[in-house]
Amino acid sequence: MFLNQCSRQSYSFLSRLNGVNCSARKLYVCLGSIAIVLLALLPAVIQAAVPAGFRQSIVVQNLVNPTRMAIAPDGRIFITEQAGRIRIVEQGTLLPQPFLNITTRVNSVGERGLLGIAFDPDFLINQWVYVFYTSKTPVVHNRVSRFKANGDTVLPNSEDILLDIQPSGAPTFHNGGAIGFGADGKLYIAVGDGGTSNNAQSLGTLKGKILRINKDGSIPADNPFYQTATGINRAIWARGFRNPYSFAVQNETGLIYINDVGQDAWEEVNQGVKGANYGWPFVEGKSSNPQYRNPIMAYAHSPNALCTAIVGSAFYNPINDRFPPAYVGDYFYGDFCGGWIRRYDIATKTNVNFATNMGQIVDIQVGLGGVMYVLRKNGGILYSITYGN
Repeated sequence: MFLNQCSRQSYSFLSRLNGVNCSARKLYVCLGSIAIVLLALLPAVIQAAVPAGFRQSIVVQNLVNPTRMAIAPDGRIFITEQAGRIRIVEQGTLLPQPFLNITTRVNSVGERGLLGIAFDPDFLINQWVYVFYTSKTPVVHNRVSRFKANGDTVLPNSEDILLDIQPSGAPTFHNGGAIGFGADGKLYIAVGDGGTSNNAQSLGTLKGKILRINKDGSIPADNPFYQTATGINRAIWARGFRNPYSFAVQNETGLIYINDVGQDAWEEVNQGVKGANYGWPFVEGKSSNPQYRNPIMAYAHSPNALCTAIVGSAFYNPINDRFPPAYVGDYFYGDFCGGWIRRYDIATKTNVNFATNMGQIVDIQVGLGGVMYVLRKNGGILYSITYGN
């Protein structure tokens, strides 16, 4: 998933939640790891604090290491599990049979695994579902494929491999994994630096980048580095990211907000801009160097926090608004370690606290009918947040 920070040493939260290894770690890092593991073992249901008039409810629970979700045009909620399964929630019920099971193909060590999902803009016609996962073969690497749906399951042998990212190497972290369609109909893909920070600046690798490809995997000729990069690296749309674990698209405006998980000091929300350089590994947070694009918003790591990791995210622009007017158009994001959700008011450029005690948040999405959904790792819980009766 994404790399967290504990003081000035980093470590993988996905791997540490599955077992603590304190060898070769400073004591305070190990204690932080143990504390988070103990948090994961606490009772799954802790009442969240949401604003007056809002209600938080459990939709389903006992998902196994959920990593991401996407809401289909027909309202079904598709949830990825790290090991390689996609589960469907339909009308509040978790269907017993997975939509997709590629566990034999997926390497889910550390932060690797099935990490991203998106629906084709023409899904109701063509039934294509896009996924980002770590493939075991021929060598370990991240891959973007699409599968054709057949009702609540995948059509057998329908995988269409669109993009194979360069081999992953030894580190199991900083994979990124978010995928989604922009307002331009192109598929955007967030890829972490793979644990090697210099990858983020190089046009010779897809790592540490936001990528942009066509639905069929071909590379658009209007990509910013199409003439200067070669081969698959022409898919690069923006660079200078550490671990852009999540992003969201506001279809009405075309805005893309990208969450980049920081190392020592800052968590960032960046506005996606074609050809921009966001500065990693030379910059974390805001910079005075004009060659790097500053985040629209960043929050600092607390000196006493065990870890900090930005997640999310979603613009509140459903077909049917269910929240008060002041919330419409706001950008909602959360923190995996802090267990909170905030909203960023684009018009006033201010942050407002929205929810606390949400647990280990991994994703936030908004349904067509205006319900907000929050996916939580510990307990494998899908929450809904609604307003009014």
